[in-house]
Amino acid sequence: MNYAFRLFVTFSAGEIFELKAELNSDKKEKKKEAVKKVIASMTVGKDVSALFPDVVNCMQTDNLELKKLVYLYLMNYAKSQPDMAIMAVNTFVKDCEDPNPLIRALAVRTMGCIRVDKITEYLCEPLRKCLKDEDPYVRKTAAVCVAKLHDINAQLVEDQGFLDTLKDLISDSNPMVVANAVAALSEIAESHPNSNLLDLNPQSINKLLTALNECTEWGQIFILDCLANYTPRDDRESQSICERVTPRLSHANSAVVLSAVKVLMKFMEMLPKDLDYYGMLLKKLAPPLVTLLSAEPELQYVALRNINLIVQKRPEILKHEMKVFFVKYNDPIYVKLEKLDIMIRLASQANIAQVLAELKEYATEVDVDFVRKAVRAIGRCAIKVEQSAERCVSTLLDLIQTKVNYVVQEAIVVIKDIFRKYPNKYESVIATLCENLDSLDEPEARAAMIWIVGEYAERIDNADELLESFLEGFHDESTQVQLQLLTAIVKLFLKKPTETQELVQQVLSLATQDSDNPDLRDRGYIYWRLLSTDPVAAKEVVLAEKPLISEETDLIEPTLLDELICHIGTLASVYHKPPSAFVEGSRGVQHKRLPPRTGSNESVESPESTQPVVGQSADQPPAVIPSQGDLLGDLLNLDLGPPASTVSSGPTSTMQMGAMDLLGGGLDSLIGTSFGSPAVMPASLNAPVGGGLGDLFDLGSNVGIPCGSYVEPKTVSKYPAQCLLFSLRFSLLKYQPFISYLTISSSQVCCGICEE
Repeated sequence: MNYAFRLFVTFSAGEIFELKAELNSDKKEKKKEAVKKVIASMTVGKDVSALFPDVVNCMQTDNLELKKLVYLYLMNYAKSQPDMAIMAVNTFVKDCEDPNPLIRALAVRTMGCIRVDKITEYLCEPLRKCLKDEDPYVRKTAAVCVAKLHDINAQLVEDQGFLDTLKDLISDSNPMVVANAVAALSEIAESHPNSNLLDLNPQSINKLLTALNECTEWGQIFILDCLANYTPRDDRESQSICERVTPRLSHANSAVVLSAVKVLMKFMEMLPKDLDYYGMLLKKLAPPLVTLLSAEPELQYVALRNINLIVQKRPEILKHEMKVFFVKYNDPIYVKLEKLDIMIRLASQANIAQVLAELKEYATEVDVDFVRKAVRAIGRCAIKVEQSAERCVSTLLDLIQTKVNYVVQEAIVVIKDIFRKYPNKYESVIATLCENLDSLDEPEARAAMIWIVGEYAERIDNADELLESFLEGFHDESTQVQLQLLTAIVKLFLKKPTETQELVQQVLSLATQDSDNPDLRDRGYIYWRLLSTDPVAAKEVVLAEKPLISEETDLIEPTLLDELICHIGTLASVYHKPPSAFVEGSRGVQHKRLPPRTGSNESVESPESTQPVVGQSADQPPAVIPSQGDLLGDLLNLDLGPPASTVSSGPTSTMQMGAMDLLGGGLDSLIGTSFGSPAVMPASLNAPVGGGLGDLFDLGSNVGIPCGSYVEPKTVSKYPAQCLLFSLRFSLLKYQPFISYLTISSSQVCCGICEE
């Protein structure tokens, strides 16, 4: 028989009989050896539950080692044999009154670990005695037992008054008892967030701070985490707590250090920035964080994830420590990527030279993922530090000259972002980029190159040829490339209408007739209508000045960042997600926030508790249609309420001159024979082009929206200089366009009509 298999089979009858005889032996040593054999068999997975009565009989002994082994057996099998476990209750009660404090503590600990309802009711009286035991070791064990009992039967703990006794233990003279009492109350409070068990006040805070210096490292973590939930009354109390917590920063245990950092980061919010102590505290926070980076890689990663949050909140803490985040050759990839991210966050005009030198070195590494991140980091430096932009572009061009395929593609992607940040400044490099057109095979890089060609088509002599080369395999491209190609060719057409008429007809035909992608088809129809109805307006929309991209696109949202700062040293700070996002059954979890700075009127309530605006129902959805004064409201003046008026023929647009001629044959040439049907135009689509959006939605017909729900749009003679951001999605059914979805966006992110 296989040895591994034999480990998980039951004993034979002969073996059981032999062990029973040994367990009932009069010789203590023989009995102890028998219990050891039983525990060893239990550990490797053998079923020794048949020996339960015999093992329980061995509890009646003064030998502490034997008693521990028997208690271990009981904890393992009590759940499967609850009726027999009651046999041990009398021994437990007796052991709780033993002269030896180790045995008293062992008995109450074991009773707490036996999760059997029938035993818990017998546990109450011994637990009450142990909570008031003269020996601190017994009291600290009993404090943890209360939390275990609360998990089994919360109502019983409340009825027996154990919670009040636990609160009294916070004032205990022994620091370990205080730490365990805080740990137990914190765990109970997590499962009952509205119970307000840890009602902290200046007196109790003082007792916790006194115990902090004398308890073990894990006790210090419990106390520091408890302190982090306290909100000081004023900046003086906040400073006092910070002064007493600061020595924990030099602790050897990294968990203690991170818990101390969490307390200091939270209480610093209440300190005035012009205070001398505030500046001194910033200097004291840097060394312990740097020291954490000398640990093993796993601890480094946890430290780096926490430092990432700290740098986003207070970059001044580590602004002079850039070199410690430089990547080492033997760092694991997860550590390298995290260090790279922090380097970019700390980049400034003062240190950008050394950062760029490092990044250029990283871009020649063998790890492809790391090289890609390094190239992107150079682009982020250019966007963040304007003075370094020219040097960054030069570095990127040097990397392009290496002709390494993935380096070239990443460089083109980031150069596109640099063009968005600094328009009309670095366009001289476009010729170099175009030389590498044939080597691009990744969708993001191809889309970036197409954007550059379309955006600067007037500066590229053969822009039409370049875009036409992409168009040859249009249906084989990814959606990202198809959308960008459609936009780029429309831009090219608006800049060079006489030379690219056939090209724009071809791409609009491919997008509207031959594509199954609704996003691509919808964008094609919108461009088609814009070009057909009013080319001047189309130019105002598609070629509008685009907003500059922001410096940091991956910063955590401020409210979430404040919450994550309150969870430094926990899984939330590693995931960069609040506990409610990944902890099962966390609907009742209270969201933590940093305290308001002294003198501010900011509320300390959870953001979820904010009240609705006066005059607006709590469940009323936010309005998405702009007001009449807004240009988008004028452009899409749709009455979404009850029918109020009928469709009337609108005045001809004053900007429709020559709209049909631009597309060479009007709409007939674009529609062609779609979906296998004859090329017959519906009557509604042959309406005058000056009908505005009426002919776009075909609202005069009986398809789509009832006539009475449409109010004729005002004639739009001028578009603003900024991009009109809207997305209209509709379906085509027998050439009858109707609205299937309408979204109006006023954010700075372009929805696709003028930009990808």
